[in-house]
Amino acid sequence: MSFGYQILGFGSGVTAGVDYEIQYVVAAGGAAGGGGYGGGGGAGGRLASTNLGYNTVGQVLTITVGAGGSASTGGYPGGSAGGSGGNSSIANGNITNIVSTGGGGGGSWNSNPGGVAGGSGGGASLAGNSGGSGTDGQGNDGGDSVSGRDNTGGGGGASEAGEDGNADPQDGGDGGAGTASSITGSSVTLCGGGGGGSGDDGYYSGTAKTTSGGAGGGADGPTNASGDGNNGTANTGGGGSGGGGNAASGTGGSGIVILRVPTVHYSSTTAGSPTVSTDGDFTVMKFTGSGSYTI
Repeated sequence: MSFGYQILGFGSGVTAGVDYEIQYVVAAGGAAGGGGYGGGGGAGGRLASTNLGYNTVGQVLTITVGAGGSASTGGYPGGSAGGSGGNSSIANGNITNIVSTGGGGGGSWNSNPGGVAGGSGGGASLAGNSGGSGTDGQGNDGGDSVSGRDNTGGGGGASEAGEDGNADPQDGGDGGAGTASSITGSSVTLCGGGGGGSGDDGYYSGTAKTTSGGAGGGADGPTNASGDGNNGTANTGGGGSGGGGNAASGTGGSGIVILRVPTVHYSSTTAGSPTVSTDGDFTVMKFTGSGSYTI
């Protein structure tokens, strides 16, 4: 079965001189949305199937899983930009590290309104501000806010940019969709952007459009124009949603690192308690926290 992943070229886990595939997905932590008409949090950056070069038996791959970004408080003049997500990585002393960049926080109304740059950028707040920039090869930009309206943009997703805010009514934008992978043997989507918080024509009370988080753990926006944002899903790299009105945002979802190796070469030497499963002739390790795998 082919999953379209390149060979990492690590040395054998059983016999010296035997090279085998180590396939991987590295998803960074998603960002929090902004507080108070906040933009959605950007998804964590996502990397897969880069050729790392050759290694020797017994070397250790050190796995770091990034945390989700911390929530922004609400309150006039709109709280602060959401906390950015933490980086996720695979490191080995003989290779260039694989590093996925944490998502960028969503902007906050009248205080840090522009989205923050990151793996995927956070959505903007207030009127006429730009979403944060995504990192090339890892994610996309956050959504912009619309000039003349105090609505918000959505967070960026790993494969799609966040939606811009909408001019009428004062609704936030949806988060961008993440990217699907079959590395585990079934399809799994990671790194969706968080939805933007919403305002309405009655200032910050009443109902508002509920924005959608991007597929892959991005959080939906609040159902009430003054409601708190929702959290990105843990171990997906999904962004948290922006807060409505003067409300707090949602936190970002933590990241994940997934390795896939031929079972005949699987060393079984791990740290950090990854979830280990088999798929046909392959062994899959899902690291939801930091740890290691010895080749």
